[in-house]
Amino acid sequence: MKLAKKNLSQRLDRIYDAIVVGGGAGGLSAALYLARYRLSCLVIEKGKGRSFWMQNLTNYLGLSHETSGRDLLKDGQDRFLELDGDYLRGFVEAVTDEGETFAVKVKIGKENSEYVTFRTKYVVAASGIIDKLPQLEDMQNVYDYAGYNLHVCMICDGYEIGDKRCGLFVGSEAAINTAFVLNWFTPYISVITHGTCEVGAEMRAKLAEHGYPLYEQPIAKFLGHDHTMTGVRFVDGSELELETGLVAMGSHYHNGYLKEIDLKRSGENLVTDEMCRTSHPRIFALGDLKQGLNQISIAVADGTLAATGIWRDIRRSSPPRRWEENVKDSSAP
Repeated sequence: MKLAKKNLSQRLDRIYDAIVVGGGAGGLSAALYLARYRLSCLVIEKGKGRSFWMQNLTNYLGLSHETSGRDLLKDGQDRFLELDGDYLRGFVEAVTDEGETFAVKVKIGKENSEYVTFRTKYVVAASGIIDKLPQLEDMQNVYDYAGYNLHVCMICDGYEIGDKRCGLFVGSEAAINTAFVLNWFTPYISVITHGTCEVGAEMRAKLAEHGYPLYEQPIAKFLGHDHTMTGVRFVDGSELELETGLVAMGSHYHNGYLKEIDLKRSGENLVTDEMCRTSHPRIFALGDLKQGLNQISIAVADGTLAATGIWRDIRRSSPPRRWEENVKDSSAP
């Protein structure tokens, strides 16, 4: 059932088998498997995640290369609801361990917000990350190209960048090292710092050695048309012609709701076992939140593993179902 303010009261007394925080590819994969394992599941999705930007899933087996991230998510939501799963648009603010259950505090609505608490036996953290983009006064100018030919993932879109004039947009000197991997796909790389960081002499020399020009002044505007970025205009009025771009400015992890729980981490990533179980036995983490490649195919597989791990736990602790009519009375002669 799709939940909203008007029907929340029907679910506040329920203890779910699992609450999935995040309705991206990994979260929906977990939710679909949980529902098919006949477990009660609530998906809470904040909206506009990383896969929402993806215009074409060109490297996902079984889907047309014209399939967008939005289409993938819409199909997953529809199938989950057909299996009687619960789905809510909201923002998870906190998860509190109460012992046998978790309390999941959710903010619903940006205006006149309502706060509710759901309870669950297991939590699946699938809220992912969001890539940091160049910050301009007119951010719509950036959104017009992000996910089209202004890419955020070299593994996903290196092929599309191949042998094109590429702008590498960085937010730190360390991120400039991306250029020396990106050159597998194209040598025509221009590094653009957007005025965000200092670049030392050693890095400048390395860029010069490879022939990669460095542009350090802020960007005034992305140039292009019909979602095709063709270059940038800097604040001094000069322009740089480009055919594509890769943003390497870092990511924001949507994991603040887990801060009250002591979990093993590696940097920002949660450490998990082979079934995506974290150091807490009833919290699982998927996709970009855990260690590993940030790929939809990985997140979908993670969802399968986590849901199966939860089902195994619950199944093993549940009494067996018997065909009572065929059970013989052991006390009978």
